[in-house]
Amino acid sequence: MSLRVDAPADAARLPRFSRAERWVHRTTAALMGVCVVTAACLYVPQLAELVGRRELVVRVHEWAGLALPVPVLAGLASRAFRGDLRFLNRFGPHDRVWLRAALRRDRRPASRPAGKFNAGQKVYAAWIAGATLVMLGTGLVMWFTHLTPLVWRTSATFVHDWLALTIGIVLAGHIGMALADPEARRGMRTGSVSREWAEKEHPLWRP
Repeated sequence: MSLRVDAPADAARLPRFSRAERWVHRTTAALMGVCVVTAACLYVPQLAELVGRRELVVRVHEWAGLALPVPVLAGLASRAFRGDLRFLNRFGPHDRVWLRAALRRDRRPASRPAGKFNAGQKVYAAWIAGATLVMLGTGLVMWFTHLTPLVWRTSATFVHDWLALTIGIVLAGHIGMALADPEARRGMRTGSVSREWAEKEHPLWRP
């Protein structure tokens, strides 16, 4: 008769995100959520009537937008966060393969090689970072009206409004993809993921 000792549950899980990285994500998501909700209350008449207190909503929207880069800047103190930024900023041949498969709607794991982050996540991170900076810049132009000429303020308002709509659509897609992947959400919530999920979704990742 032989006795089999099961491996601890933690042995089947891999560390993916540090505590600092998870807090950066949560606080950034919270601030972005406040910006989106307050923007909707300012531009959708039905919500504006329901909420009221437009001046307060404007102030909350402005300060949440101004604070949006703060979590990322604070996160730079974390070595793990800086390391992941480097991963997000590097595109390799496998990323082009992943993007081609995504365009063809080829969902086979073998056709979508990925390191710690896949090409879609890298494109999203770059786009949302750039969009945030544009929103911050145009928002400041709209806020400090006495510092810029009218044509600048008009252009800034146009860009701010349409980019806000685009961000809302992209965020909805991001949330939808997260809802479809419970293990990815668990990784962001707890910091670890299952080995099976990592081997399937990120086969080139070497933790």
